Amino acid sequence: MSVNGIGTAGYPVTGYETKQTENNVSENQFMDTLIEKEDAVKNDHTEKAFRSVAPNAPEKVKTAWMEAAAEVGIDGMGRKKNGMMGHISQMMVQRLTNQLKGKPNYNDILGNSVQSALQATKKLLYDLENPLEPISQRSLQVQQIMKEKEFYQAFIDRLEKL
Repeated sequence: MSVNGIGTAGYPVTGYETKQTENNVSENQFMDTLIEKEDAVKNDHTEKAFRSVAPNAPEKVKTAWMEAAAEVGIDGMGRKKNGMMGHISQMMVQRLTNQLKGKPNYNDILGNSVQSALQATKKLLYDLENPLEPISQRSLQVQQIMKEKEFYQAFIDRLEKL
């Protein structure tokens, strides 16, 4: 065998190429697995956020939520794709308001139908657009609120199509 990988008869030595191909396949499978796990973690954060405000909502509402969150990059609870919370969302405010009012199912913001989810989300968007105190600065928190508004609008658009 020579140094350049060609055998004495002038034919390539295939052992090296086969090993290299096996390594590439194995590396690709590893990367695919990592990407799948990363996507599952992203979806898990979004799904947990959904379940926290819509334990009784139908699958159609969940699908609309997941699609809107994927499109916008933040969900209705203000969670980013990595699961970190960017700000106190209007849904969090609504949940606390429900709790303070003594509502027995204070976490169930979206209800048990497409119509109840649509109505609740429109109210959340209205409350976000009409705060009790005017927002005077365009801070990072305000930018997160703008993304939250974008999520609500994308969610409403999907719910209205159901």
